[in-house]
Amino acid sequence: MQYDLQNKVALVTGGSRGLGAAISNALACSGAKVAINFFKRQDEAKAVQSKIIESGGTAEIFQGDVTNEKEVVRICKEVVNMFGPIDILVVNATLVHIHKPIEELVWQDMLDHLEFFVKSPLLLVQQVLPAMKMKRRGRIINIGSEVFERGIPGFSSYVSAKGAQLGLTRSWANELGPFQITVNLVAPGWIPTEMHRGDPEEMKTAYAKNVPLGRMGDAQDIGEIVCFLASDAAKFITGQRITVNGGNTMA
Repeated sequence: MQYDLQNKVALVTGGSRGLGAAISNALACSGAKVAINFFKRQDEAKAVQSKIIESGGTAEIFQGDVTNEKEVVRICKEVVNMFGPIDILVVNATLVHIHKPIEELVWQDMLDHLEFFVKSPLLLVQQVLPAMKMKRRGRIINIGSEVFERGIPGFSSYVSAKGAQLGLTRSWANELGPFQITVNLVAPGWIPTEMHRGDPEEMKTAYAKNVPLGRMGDAQDIGEIVCFLASDAAKFITGQRITVNGGNTMA
């Protein structure tokens, strides 16, 4: 399904592959001008951009580290100079997840995850808020994970940071509601993307067996829900965690 995002400007962090690429494509198909942020994967970001343009959409790539304050300021200024004020912010950039037992964790492991799931959203939101408040409209969409509900063992650095991200979502939704700015979180299940290319097939099979719908999801599923939340169809939805995992968590 396509939603009307004509004349809207969307910034997608970590948009060069995986969920970010699917989100960027979906937003462009709905008419948004898409700013694809990447850090190191320029060729992959260009490939996403080319696909969007070939399909009649509008996209540009913007390099930068979204955990660095100066770079976030620069990225957002470049997007505004190219497309205009940012209407839709999708906080998707992530890091390679650390899988360690408690005994091997160090505090830096926790901080590394908080950089992406707390610091980065803060820096980005601070940049887009002035224009959103002025227009009294805006969409902030965090990409979370089902792991917070499931409490996956050995992933406590990732799980705790995703929990903090959900807390930000709820608090900011209350704070920004008077300005008609919505803040929501999309929590995907385990979706096989490039990041999971090396994961054992038996693990994927075992996971899928426990999903009520009996299969793993697709990155396009996440793109579709992001487009919905970015559209006027979701203008009365805020502070919510939208779980997209085939029913793997029912809470």
